[in-house]
Amino acid sequence: MALKGDKTMSELANQFDVHPNQIKQWKDQLLGGVADVFDGKAQAAKAPEVDVKTLHAKIGELTLENDFFRLKRDRGPSGAA
Repeated sequence: MALKGDKTMSELANQFDVHPNQIKQWKDQLLGGVADVFDGKAQAAKAPEVDVKTLHAKIGELTLENDFFRLKRDRGPSGAA
């Protein structure tokens, strides 16, 4: 609708309950990337880089916590095994 020019930005904003600037941004984003879609050069969304060492450290930390709480649970309220 915004591309066709059938309605003004204000009319579209009222119809879809968004700010006119948001419609303008979406329109500009579409027009800026539409050529890439038809070129076959569309960029795939880049996955964030993962720090494997940090993830392994977090897994180890959580495993220790789980073991600790499991041991406390199994010992019961008196703390005896």
